[in-house]
Amino acid sequence: MQTPMNLSRGSSETVSVAPLNRNPSAQEMDQAIRDATFAVDTLDWLQPGDTVLIKPVINSGKPYPSTTSPLAIASMVRLLKERGAGRVVVGDMSGVGHLDQRPEGCKGSSRQLAKNAGLLHVVQEAGAEWAFFEEAGWDSFYTELPAPGSHWRGGITLPNILREVDHIVSMPRCSRHALLGNTLGLKSVVGYMRYDTRLEYHHAAKSIQEKTAEANTVPTLLQKQRLVVTAADKVLATFGPDLGYVIAPPQGLVIASRSVVAHDLVSLAWLIVHWRQSPWLNKLALTDPSSNKVVANLANRVVAGMLGGWKWGLSAQSMKHSPRPDIWRDRTLQRAFEIMGGIPDIQLRPTQPSISPKILAELAALVALPSVTRAA
Repeated sequence: MQTPMNLSRGSSETVSVAPLNRNPSAQEMDQAIRDATFAVDTLDWLQPGDTVLIKPVINSGKPYPSTTSPLAIASMVRLLKERGAGRVVVGDMSGVGHLDQRPEGCKGSSRQLAKNAGLLHVVQEAGAEWAFFEEAGWDSFYTELPAPGSHWRGGITLPNILREVDHIVSMPRCSRHALLGNTLGLKSVVGYMRYDTRLEYHHAAKSIQEKTAEANTVPTLLQKQRLVVTAADKVLATFGPDLGYVIAPPQGLVIASRSVVAHDLVSLAWLIVHWRQSPWLNKLALTDPSSNKVVANLANRVVAGMLGGWKWGLSAQSMKHSPRPDIWRDRTLQRAFEIMGGIPDIQLRPTQPSISPKILAELAALVALPSVTRAA
């Protein structure tokens, strides 16, 4: 096993796991979201009247787990409102192939995709408002720089609404990704980016994993992001981000942490458990492109071409990809360890005794620091 031997050990980080039945009711999701949240955070940062942005993943119009669970978002909205939030805004901008954002306007609609995915009305009925970033126009973005030494040539364009809110709660999903290997909390940052930033992201693809981690170090996210919470009663275990083999285990989880890196360690472990259970045919190179460097690079060139035109597609750099879901070979996590405080020492906190001991043991084993790094 390749391990991050040259990386330092970071601080202890608590990651809570709350149990979920298969096809949970709204009440069951409310309880799981509440339990997972309060196991890691008292929400003392939330003052009466504060505005909170919930950042889901609406890459497409496909239902959960191709997008974030509507039940989970509604549960978080209700919890934040109960604790005194004034406005709760749910915001995202959808992915290439479903939306085409240009200075002169957009083709496609994140709003329509949210409706198709079953998110739009559920969120509104829970008491939140929507912000689809492209609807405010090309000039409704501002630029921030990530941490020094990043692979980004310029700044990262973010929607102006991030300046208006007091706090951010990230709510990704647990999924494979045909280009990046997986899409969890760190990858969710792409939903903020204006499409010129996404063009650099895909065109300079040699460092696409590193840039994913680095984008999470812009000042706004470091200052305002409080929680990362994933409902994972369904897992998109192969291919991704829109299609693939879905597993709904008998007992699902809500995974929560104040640290996006710690969250992603456990979320990736949960993905690995279910990737291993997926049928062999669904893990073949042509059906799970991140297992095949040639296919993954061809797909990325197509994305770069869609963003910038055929010349950008042809000149896109080749990716160095992580072919199998593997925590200690994942390039995005490796870079996050380097720039976000080292490898966190994960303290798993189950919220209920009903969580399977086998599940807890599997997760603990996967996120345990390899022996060669323990002395670092």
